[in-house]
Amino acid sequence: MLNFNQQQIIETIKMIKIHHLDIRTTTLSLSLRDCCSTDTKTTANKIYDKILKYASNLVAFADEIENEYSIPIVNKRIALTPISLVAESCENVDYVYIAQMIDKAAKEVGVDFVGGFSALVDKGFTKGDLRFFEQIPEALASTNKLCSSVNLGTSKAGVNMDAVLKTAEVIKKTAELTKDNDSIGAAKFVCFCNAVTDNPFMAGAFCGVNEAECALNIGVSGPGVVSSAIEELDKTADFGEVANLIKKMAFKITTAGELIGRKLAKKLDVPFGVIDLSLAPTPLRGDSVAEIFKAMGLEQAGAHGTTMALAMLNDAVKKGGIMASSYVGGLSGAFIPVSEDAGMIEAANLGSLTIDKLEAMTSVCSVGLDMIAIPGDTPNSTIAGIIADEMAIGMINKKTTAVRIIPVIGKTIGQSAEFGGLLGSAPIMKVNPYSSEVFVNRGGRIPAPLHSLNN
Repeated sequence: MLNFNQQQIIETIKMIKIHHLDIRTTTLSLSLRDCCSTDTKTTANKIYDKILKYASNLVAFADEIENEYSIPIVNKRIALTPISLVAESCENVDYVYIAQMIDKAAKEVGVDFVGGFSALVDKGFTKGDLRFFEQIPEALASTNKLCSSVNLGTSKAGVNMDAVLKTAEVIKKTAELTKDNDSIGAAKFVCFCNAVTDNPFMAGAFCGVNEAECALNIGVSGPGVVSSAIEELDKTADFGEVANLIKKMAFKITTAGELIGRKLAKKLDVPFGVIDLSLAPTPLRGDSVAEIFKAMGLEQAGAHGTTMALAMLNDAVKKGGIMASSYVGGLSGAFIPVSEDAGMIEAANLGSLTIDKLEAMTSVCSVGLDMIAIPGDTPNSTIAGIIADEMAIGMINKKTTAVRIIPVIGKTIGQSAEFGGLLGSAPIMKVNPYSSEVFVNRGGRIPAPLHSLNN
């Protein structure tokens, strides 16, 4: 007879039923390198057929695994090879048509999101990239499940400031085309510095050209598990004890993710890829990264000390999680999206959390400025300036940073945007009123930092 520890069983049940432990996403990474052709419709049909071939059972099998192990799997997703690469050889390529065919396939197989409507332009544009940028807004406005991303810089190449400005234009136009739904199109678009190729989280997931034909990547969650554990510690416990506890919780969370990921990959008959250790919050109370900060002793997210709290959290999550899996990848750390975290929303509404403070926090978190709503009349140049600042943090610190910002057309400070589901709701946050226009319009490429010359 197996020797079960009663306390461990009770703890596991509490983690799932009370503290919102879940598998945030199972993401099927799918290479489209064999879908290239010189004709848009041929390419689109090849992509459609390949998605159906590999992903038809993804949702059904994930549901079976969820029921078998009683661990919720919140989202089922697909990540594709960057479409700008796949379709560039098409004559007069129609990226919007391809986007709609991808969306159709996503609906057919029943996934929640599909990523990979992407471009990599950190050193410059090809003709196809320029055409792709022009069509992103319409593609996002005319689809439901499609997500888009662009990589604007790396620590090796510097930052493409021409692309930064074009990206700001894309965000604003996408917001305008979806203004009847609180500009939700912009919530499905993200720009990166140092994008990773095995990220299972949207909107930035894509299958890099160096990835396998197909693989299953897992994104775990569990901020509620971590915050509840810290709350049970004595208030006088020192940071060494706090960090050790976070490591233990991260190990347990990651172990659950590893189990589910390998079981589902085997069932789908595809390789297991990576597990992303990121603590991803939801709009539910008790499932918040901001509440971890409170449990550590901060009155509110954004109070002085928040950046240090996040740095320790991120480090401890990685140290604990890495021991539970040999294949850790993606972004890994702690997400700090405003709209998707009830505690972050509260802090933003109270004025404790500002864009400037969030920017400082991104120097130590797992990605960057995420799901931030700003006034709809914010100038493109200001949006470009916000993006440029975040790209600088990524470039200099040799880490992945990103911006997912939503100028909500027709709304201003004091109002909020409602996106629904995991995307939640977001208070409209104040931006710096002073202009960045002359600076961002200089264009060209910001040179890579000196530490890039490390061959």
